[in-house]
Amino acid sequence: MKNQITISTWNVNSVKARLPNVLEYLKEYQPDVVLLQELKCQTPDFPRIEFEELGYNLSIHGQKTYNGVAIISKFKVEDVITGIPNYADENSRYIEGYFVLNGKTIRVASVYVPNGMDVNSEKFGYKKQFLDALKNHLQKINKYDELVIIGGDYNVANEDIDVYDPKSMRGQVCFHSDEQRKFNEILNCGYFDMFRKQNGDKQQFSWWDYRGGAWQYNKGMRIDYILTNPLAADHAVKTEIITTPRGKEKASDHTPVVTTFEV
Repeated sequence: MKNQITISTWNVNSVKARLPNVLEYLKEYQPDVVLLQELKCQTPDFPRIEFEELGYNLSIHGQKTYNGVAIISKFKVEDVITGIPNYADENSRYIEGYFVLNGKTIRVASVYVPNGMDVNSEKFGYKKQFLDALKNHLQKINKYDELVIIGGDYNVANEDIDVYDPKSMRGQVCFHSDEQRKFNEILNCGYFDMFRKQNGDKQQFSWWDYRGGAWQYNKGMRIDYILTNPLAADHAVKTEIITTPRGKEKASDHTPVVTTFEV
């Protein structure tokens, strides 16, 4: 008998500051796995009890004040690794593990790609190096006989339809041809952008700035993705962006993206 499971990705922009909103989302939508980014807390300081009371297992890779990623799962996640293998990075931006369901191995990862700050800065170079390292690793694990699902804040709007004003934004950080090229190299390794694959040319965003009424006027970007390998794509039923959390008080500037799989 097949099971339907839901896997969400969400940059919460401080898990402690957004805790009531995150718990409300978990209770209302009851996702099976949530891939969190930008925890902004060290691993021992993560609010474990509140998640465990809802039946979740926790795999945390925290960092003080900045970054931080986690896998929150109703299934026990095995062989957790932190950081992209063979890539030296002092920041907590990647966590990966797997679980088994109905005889199928499902490998999940939460990734928080650097923002890049400014296209002429060293941080933009760091972003491109990170995307290269991520591509190299995802290329390797795509060879496994597993469903591979990589959710995260990639900080790249890949196509014109993924931003509210492509003409004025072109060439800026998060909408620059250099990073789009790097992102597409990941897709060309055999990965699918599940939202685009399942929603065609629908325009919907996952991030809105706090400034300038961006949320109120829907001036956003789609920079949060669930990427899957072909085996996982074959099991995907639907992918949607849940915008409700962005309208809450003290909301994250990102909102969840969720894919339903039948396994």
